Amino acid sequence: MIEITILVVIVLAALAVGTALRRRDGKLRAADTITPTEAARTELLAAAGMSGSGPTVLHFSAQWCGPCGAVRRVVAGVTEGLSDAPNPPLDIEVDIDAEPALAKELNVLSLPTTFVFDREGRERFRISGVPKTADLHTALEPLTV
Repeated sequence: MIEITILVVIVLAALAVGTALRRRDGKLRAADTITPTEAARTELLAAAGMSGSGPTVLHFSAQWCGPCGAVRRVVAGVTEGLSDAPNPPLDIEVDIDAEPALAKELNVLSLPTTFVFDREGRERFRISGVPKTADLHTALEPLTV
């Protein structure tokens, strides 16, 4: 009986730790505004395809990343839904293996990671994991007006 009690306690502790570590995945968080080298960052973002004509959704992926396919679908659906807006959002996917300098500059630590930039190129939101469609739409909609 003691062995079963110990096993149950260990399983419950493992579940609690796992839940605590995963609680931020997929959540929309306001971005930090501190950038070490603004000129280098702007240059890297322009090389990735940011034009400054409207808001941009920039998401990092890789061929070996399973959840990145879900991010592609969510971002494509939201940007397509806002394509009739006065300033429609731009969807840019960046392969982390091909652009490690940009990933380092933006402090990308895991995949998938999605950024929302306003038309001036300021980082407004950062999403780790697969974003929820409603959250991404809510973040982008005010930027498209």
